[in-house]
Amino acid sequence: PYEFLPDPKSILEEIVPVSFKVRLFKCFLDAAVSEQIARMVAMRGATENADEMVRSLTMLYNRARQSQITRELAEIIGGAAALE
Repeated sequence: PYEFLPDPKSILEEIVPVSFKVRLFKCFLDAAVSEQIARMVAMRGATENADEMVRSLTMLYNRARQSQITRELAEIIGGAAALE
């Protein structure tokens, strides 16, 4: 038979508290990781929404700009036709 030094009882007295601390620490780490993942998912959603908003606003801006250019050209052409 094998002999343990120190005896099994004192080994358990050391291992059980350490094991408990390690498991508790792992729970804290898991909670922290979960929080970071939730933040990452939320930020990804916010980024996608912001990108969509930028595309939409860019399209609206370009349409308004094109409309203004068309109006200005119509005024110029109308003014030139009036001079003839």
